Amino acid sequence: MTSRSHAEPSPSTDAHRIVVIGAGMVAHRFVESLLSRGDAPWRIAVIGDEPRAPYDRVGLTSWFEGRAAEDLALDAASLSDPRVELVTGDAATFIDRGGRIVTTSARRRYEYDTLVLATGSYAARPAIDGSHLPGTFVYRTIDDLEDITAFVRQRSAELGRPLRGTVVGGGLLGLEAAGALQGLEVDCTVIHSGTHLLSAQIDRAGGEVLGRLIRERDIRIRTESRATRVAPGPEGAVAALEFPDGSYEESDLVIFTVGVRPNDSLARDAGLDAEPRGGVRIDDGCATNDPSVLAIGEVASHGGRSVGLVAPGYAMAEVAADRLCGGESTFPGFDESTKLKLSGVDVASFGDAFAASPNALDVVFSDPVGGTYKKLVLSDDAKTLLGGVLVGDASAYGSLRPLVGGPLGGDPSAYLMPSDGVAAPTGDLPDEAIVCSCSSVTAGRIRGAVHEDGCADADEVKACTRAGATCGSCFVMVKKLVGKELTSLGKTVSNALCEHFEMSRRQLFDAVRVAELTTFTQIIERFGHGRGCDVCKPTVASILSGLVGEHVLDGENATLQDTNDHVMANMQKDGSYSVVPRMPGGEVTPEGLVVIGSVAKKYGLYTKLTGGQRIDMFGARLEQLPLIWRELVDAGFESGQAYGKSLRTVKSCVGSTWCRYGVLDAVGMAVNLELRYRGLRSPHKLKLGVSGCARECAEARGKDVGVIAAENGWNMYVGGNGGFTPRHAELLSEGLSNAELIRAIDRFFMYYIRTADRLQRTAPWVQELEGGLDGLREVIFEDSLGICDDLDAAMARHVAGYQDEWAATLEDPDKLRRFHSFVNAPDTPDPSLAYVSERDQVRPASVEERESGAVIIAGTTLEVRR
Repeated sequence: MTSRSHAEPSPSTDAHRIVVIGAGMVAHRFVESLLSRGDAPWRIAVIGDEPRAPYDRVGLTSWFEGRAAEDLALDAASLSDPRVELVTGDAATFIDRGGRIVTTSARRRYEYDTLVLATGSYAARPAIDGSHLPGTFVYRTIDDLEDITAFVRQRSAELGRPLRGTVVGGGLLGLEAAGALQGLEVDCTVIHSGTHLLSAQIDRAGGEVLGRLIRERDIRIRTESRATRVAPGPEGAVAALEFPDGSYEESDLVIFTVGVRPNDSLARDAGLDAEPRGGVRIDDGCATNDPSVLAIGEVASHGGRSVGLVAPGYAMAEVAADRLCGGESTFPGFDESTKLKLSGVDVASFGDAFAASPNALDVVFSDPVGGTYKKLVLSDDAKTLLGGVLVGDASAYGSLRPLVGGPLGGDPSAYLMPSDGVAAPTGDLPDEAIVCSCSSVTAGRIRGAVHEDGCADADEVKACTRAGATCGSCFVMVKKLVGKELTSLGKTVSNALCEHFEMSRRQLFDAVRVAELTTFTQIIERFGHGRGCDVCKPTVASILSGLVGEHVLDGENATLQDTNDHVMANMQKDGSYSVVPRMPGGEVTPEGLVVIGSVAKKYGLYTKLTGGQRIDMFGARLEQLPLIWRELVDAGFESGQAYGKSLRTVKSCVGSTWCRYGVLDAVGMAVNLELRYRGLRSPHKLKLGVSGCARECAEARGKDVGVIAAENGWNMYVGGNGGFTPRHAELLSEGLSNAELIRAIDRFFMYYIRTADRLQRTAPWVQELEGGLDGLREVIFEDSLGICDDLDAAMARHVAGYQDEWAATLEDPDKLRRFHSFVNAPDTPDPSLAYVSERDQVRPASVEERESGAVIIAGTTLEVRR
């Protein structure tokens, strides 16, 4: 199939004829860049062998998240220019350099003055037996994704069970492919020849932390392994992979992500110089040994190297366009900074990630248990940032990447683990700093888009400069730069909650309070438009919870909740739920422990002591939740609200009650605080800690509010928490009495609830407050805003109106109906079904298990008794 975007332009004797072979992202960028440099009468033909216009290959995995092929299409404006002809589904087959003519498979002939090779690369397959069997795939194009999806659906229907899949190659693309298979409900194993995943991007220590994160997603990993054969089954399709030691990995399909090879055969046939290991040789101006032929992107080899990343290809495209316009730009070399695009797993590497520079220094923060590893590579004087690795929390990538090669501007540890008194520097980036490495957009260019091009928000800057338009990892930094520049011009920066509300959460909270509205319908009719979304609905539910105090499942409120609030339980990755009864301050009676043990045993639940000093019970089915909670409520327990954006726990040591070092009654205060703030809904979850002395056994300074006993009273710390960026709380006040402490916490929480942004934790909220910590002290202790009486009254209403959500639900038949698995489900489970826990599962079910009728559903075996 071939197609053209529009009719061929009429010939013009003075038009420079350019033929671009390849219609991918780099070819698109070249055409876009060339046309943006003026109205020269170019005649450009873009020839692509895929049956579609250029699309975002970087965002390929989002196709499995519901994006259609047309959603991935790149901006068509440049290709719709009358000077451009786009040909799809027709591969170039021959280059006649003498006559300067390109011939296609459809026997079209295109004359050129300049030829641009942007043929990219192709996905490699290992040279092993069976690598082309039915059920083997590569992961490179939309066609590949469509083929994988079709195979999975057909093959799983034929076999009557979920499939087992194997990804060969544990690099960036391999992990994305593994995530895609999981999205298709395929049980997945990653085979990698290196010592650790992403061995080309991150060091071994970071790789080990990454391995833990991947395994937690139920993806198995086999490192330092090379398959020697893909073994076929009786039907000739994939059945297993064989390894040198004779072992097998059973598999129904295999995806190879073992690298790419430059697609340079057309260039070689034309006699252009190429590297022995692949890639057309280019100089600093992207020219080949034939001055009329340029090469850009993954097909090009510069300094003996070809790199399969889009950012260097974009840089080459800009150089080639500039050279055609008479410029003297040169290719600066390969920027191999990368960021993994796998939901729930944050990984990034940039600059000299392996500290290969002479005398380079490493600054490392590693928390394998928490799943975080961060490393900065510095010059020998510890001032210049050379590179880094971020695993588990790559939020600093956007800030750090532009600083590579320049001064870090502060204590390196501040970027890795912010703590009391050491904050990550917030100085302006120099104009020459590269903010968007994909498109080589500098901080200065972004500022120019605001001041000179008149861009009014980050989206307009993205459209103008292409910053953040490719992989999107820099867009947070782009928004910060744009916001700062707009503010400097005296313009208002939008902080709209979502497309349905132009107000921020803080503004909406105040508006609802003043207007005394009580339902989402009233609020969106008065202050918004449309029907709402997954952003504004839970936000409004939280606001109404604080202002109206209705049950989370009452009336219209029930339709606004997140998944967990909807059933008042945390959904786990296998589709079951956890049950967490409240244990104020970690205190529980022996009788209570007996009840919990009895319930867990009766319903086959896995039990675990949490970091918040209570017992979590995992593995409950939806219809079991009311039955479990009936027994717990009857025994005196209440909901621990582990599912809500609300108070979770108040952790404590034993304090002066038992400990010989204890100064004050930590347990008594923790119990008091937890009972006071239970059920308090807020922008994000809240945790407190109370330590009975300065030895800090309750780890109070890692909490939103930390209380530490001293000889002269309680010291109160605020703004500490875990989250993606752990932060120690800072001292707000010291020497407080019991009553003074409680009043200060009341005001702190209520002020936070009324003024924080959606999903903003206390740590960044405190940092962004006008006046900082001193300003907060003035509000809470000096009533500088004149609102303390209002804050006190709001907390008093909360305390007086508290009700246990599960106890209330058990007395309401209408609420209980939502806990049936199906509309017509009986009150008791079908006796022909038995659920068998597989918490420690490290393999798929055996052939015998599957033949017996067992069905594996996300880590739980549903055994059909015959």
